[in-house]
Amino acid sequence: MQKKIKKAIVAVAGSGTRLLPATKSMPKEMLPIVDKPVIQLVVEELVEAGIEDIILVTKWDKKPLEDHFDHSWALENELEKSGKIEQLEKVRRLSEMANFVYVRQKGPYGNGTPLLSAASLVDDEPFVYVFGDDLVKTETSFTKQMVEDFKKDGHLMNGVEQMPEEVLHRYGIVKLKEGTNQIEDIVEKPAPGEAPSNLAQFGRMIFNQDIITTLKETTPGKDGELWVTDAIRNYVRNGGVFVAKTITNGTWLTTGDPLNYINATLSYAMERPELKEGILLFMEKYREKK
Repeated sequence: MQKKIKKAIVAVAGSGTRLLPATKSMPKEMLPIVDKPVIQLVVEELVEAGIEDIILVTKWDKKPLEDHFDHSWALENELEKSGKIEQLEKVRRLSEMANFVYVRQKGPYGNGTPLLSAASLVDDEPFVYVFGDDLVKTETSFTKQMVEDFKKDGHLMNGVEQMPEEVLHRYGIVKLKEGTNQIEDIVEKPAPGEAPSNLAQFGRMIFNQDIITTLKETTPGKDGELWVTDAIRNYVRNGGVFVAKTITNGTWLTTGDPLNYINATLSYAMERPELKEGILLFMEKYREKK
């Protein structure tokens, strides 16, 4: 029987430079998707999957993120006195969703560094590794789907989605063994025209100590950064089994740049009955003006 996955490491130390100046004093993960910040949607996905301990790897300017998952006694008292019980319950729930641990990132630049910064907080156990600005919009938590798959076969895994040819150079691209979901190779940001497939990895992964060990032995790669992609590649080359999980009935929504952030916001907003009609009406008026 596989060990139960109870912990998640969430990388939230990025500066969000593509969203400046909005991110000058506000973490990009705290930007709202309608009325919830990006990071809250990520945490809700993890909690639905049974994650109990959420380790957020931060840096000096992420205090608003930490405050979001803490009690706000003055606000709670004000809501209670005003009889706004529904809003009060929403606010109180934030600090009770999971056990939150905050670790400062240390080390070289790259998406592998948050993992090493929190490595001492995961024992000999599987855990989820997440990019805090990646959303996966599905009817059932995508992380929960991954956890259920892990229970069956125990294989480490990475979420992947088919992407258009013109954007493959932005991501880690996965090559699968023919006729399987096993990863044969993975390449970080391949040059245009050199991608081994159209399957891009995104920030939902199940790792264990084997990946941490491999990452510690991995040297910085493309652009001098430490990549989890390279660690996965080395793990597979050394005989490890690593599988790719595609999204069914849903989509990956990155929020790290203006266009994708707007797309993600609209995607969630259009599922809100009280908002959908107004959005469609606005868009129709905008088209008429054009």
